[in-house]
Amino acid sequence: MKLPVIKHLTNFIAENDEDYVVETIETLEALTEVSSLKDEELDVIGELISNMYGALEVQKGIKEGKPQKEALNEFMQRVMGAIDK
Repeated sequence: MKLPVIKHLTNFIAENDEDYVVETIETLEALTEVSSLKDEELDVIGELISNMYGALEVQKGIKEGKPQKEALNEFMQRVMGAIDK
């Protein structure tokens, strides 16, 4: 996951609508079922999906009243905590 990408996507959601990101995730997940995709291509799609899910989580924190910076930091702390386990 890349924090600058998640931040950018969070701004996109704020300016537009999270439905765009949800529909893009669904589209990318459907693409992963293409049998001719190479591992590298699947890795890129997986990274994009992860960043989009991350942006949705951050957006949820913002909706709860947290400033964007705080929501981003809390999300990344949760991710790092999950990796450390």
